[in-house]
Amino acid sequence: MLSIQHIVKQYAKHRALDDVSMDIAKGSIFGLLGPNGAGKTSLIRIINQITAPDSGDVFFNGEKLNPSHIAKIGYLPEERGLYKKMEIGEQVLYLAQLKGLSKAEATKRIKYWFEKMEMQGWWNKKVEDLSKGMQQKVQFVATILHEPELIILDEPFSGFDPVNAEIITQEILELNQKGATIIFSTHRMESVEQLCDSIALINKSHKILDGKVSDIKNSYRNNTFHIEFTGQFPAEKVDLFTIVLNQKPQEIQIKIAEGKTPNDVLNFLLPQIQIQQLSEVIPSINDIFIQKVSN
Repeated sequence: MLSIQHIVKQYAKHRALDDVSMDIAKGSIFGLLGPNGAGKTSLIRIINQITAPDSGDVFFNGEKLNPSHIAKIGYLPEERGLYKKMEIGEQVLYLAQLKGLSKAEATKRIKYWFEKMEMQGWWNKKVEDLSKGMQQKVQFVATILHEPELIILDEPFSGFDPVNAEIITQEILELNQKGATIIFSTHRMESVEQLCDSIALINKSHKILDGKVSDIKNSYRNNTFHIEFTGQFPAEKVDLFTIVLNQKPQEIQIKIAEGKTPNDVLNFLLPQIQIQQLSEVIPSINDIFIQKVSN
């Protein structure tokens, strides 16, 4: 769907993006990650043609990015982009018509989404009368109303309580199942694990990691295991394992020595303690994010 090739973007003395490349598969949910100021928003603005790169290219379905693609993209920015004094219904109608929908078709779709998102009574309300979460709901509907092929969500859960965050999560999954490709930028790593097929991590204007979530997590496995047991856990046996974490009674984390296996550890431990559970500790995306950004 989207091929980003060697993008460079400079603002005065600050280089926001430095030779950034990535491919986003059609029909995927793609996590665009990075700390504040890493360059994510600059890249999103380039994809939306709000700004242009200084060098490099973006291709949309094999075509060089051009103004005709704007109608095929839905963008939910982190900053609110709604007119505070304008009534909600008229505002969403106006935004839908900007994306090429007729007034009749836009009205029909708005009514459908307002009912689906339990916003039926909001048509004549003004943005300034809504909570942050309610405003975000309006902006989400405006983003997807024209049924874009590519949906870009920048911190979509901002302002939501857990119930509404789950509603939006299910809507994102449903839109993806219907064929939409989604770029998802967030600091909520648990949402990345739940939703994303693939990710790219940008830090200090460079892409420092990308790939499928499952492949990345597997590549950071380090032979660490969690054990729940009863009895007196023996002292670490350095040639077999070292103790990584021992904060709770009857629970411990160990790192198995290179060349050794969980079976070797079990053969050593079972005569001394009773083991209820042994499970591998797979690093989370949050763990990997912190490790990569801190290096």
